[in-house]
Amino acid sequence: MAVARPCGVYNQSYAQEFAIIRTRFQWAVVILGLVFLFTLPLYCSGFILSIVNRMGITLIAVLGLSILTGYCGQISVGQAAFMCVGAYTSTILVRELGFSFWAALPCAAIAAGIAGLIFGIPSLRVKGFYLAMATLAAQFIIPWLFAHVAMDITGGAKGLRVPPITLMGKSFTSQASMFFTIMPLALGAIYFAKNLVRTRVGRAFIAVRDNDLAATVMGVNTFRYKLLAFFICSIYAGVAGALMAAWMRDVNAGNFTLMMSIWYLAMLIVGGMGSIAGALFGTVFFVTLDEVSRFFGPQIGAAIGMSGCVATSALAPLFFGLVVLLFLIFEPRGLAHRWQIFKSSYRLWPFAY
Repeated sequence: MAVARPCGVYNQSYAQEFAIIRTRFQWAVVILGLVFLFTLPLYCSGFILSIVNRMGITLIAVLGLSILTGYCGQISVGQAAFMCVGAYTSTILVRELGFSFWAALPCAAIAAGIAGLIFGIPSLRVKGFYLAMATLAAQFIIPWLFAHVAMDITGGAKGLRVPPITLMGKSFTSQASMFFTIMPLALGAIYFAKNLVRTRVGRAFIAVRDNDLAATVMGVNTFRYKLLAFFICSIYAGVAGALMAAWMRDVNAGNFTLMMSIWYLAMLIVGGMGSIAGALFGTVFFVTLDEVSRFFGPQIGAAIGMSGCVATSALAPLFFGLVVLLFLIFEPRGLAHRWQIFKSSYRLWPFAY
């Protein structure tokens, strides 16, 4: 499908055709956005930075799920379980074997990727609801193993305290220092995902998603690409899990719940399936909605005669479920589709073509 561009903007080479950032205006917006992002610690409180850090970690996990579900069409409800693998792997390597966080991070990503490969094997035979059940098994099995097996290493139900990230003798214990660890990795995850879906692998993912039988007839090794999608998705989850453990300074199997995996899928639905921008929009929208529900929950609870904590825990799922329902009814293609409409509108206005 041709991309609408402002009048007078056209491509003169293949490099311009395939560039992610095409015009001077887009370069200016990207540079200003990066400057604004990386100067946030100068004028934002620790509370705001904690929300942004949470968005960055969640975005990495949702991007992985977007590659698997949005582009390759394989349903997974075990993303939180693969994050659990990454979190425990990095923590154990740092605590028990003396690894630095920077050396433990790729190990955590690979460990989570291997776990994803194992639970992605059923994708050869089943798909849809049945594949969701297979990944649901990972969500139950993996956290249970970390909570009940080798408890002298994993800490059992109590979990483990996570040493702070260190670099050149400095410990990252504040939200600002963690911000400069999380944000570059989140931006790198966006850049890799954006380029991946434009490669031969990305086109194979889309072919498998649209019709795996037709993809097989065209010569696409569907099983290979399904497993590759699970592997990449789980690598993203492993990185997100390792960052979450370092950010929270605590790792516990009870933190990686089925509800977390479901909300990651909900973020894709609200943001828009099959879109890198959709993963970003869905993450920001849901994390912001969660913070709003925490703020207004006690006030609403007081108005209806409930305690603040009870109202917050009860109303947050209600808000989230209602939002997902409304998006499925009125905007099933998500916020990313609305963003595409907006871009086309301002590029073509005031002309009808």
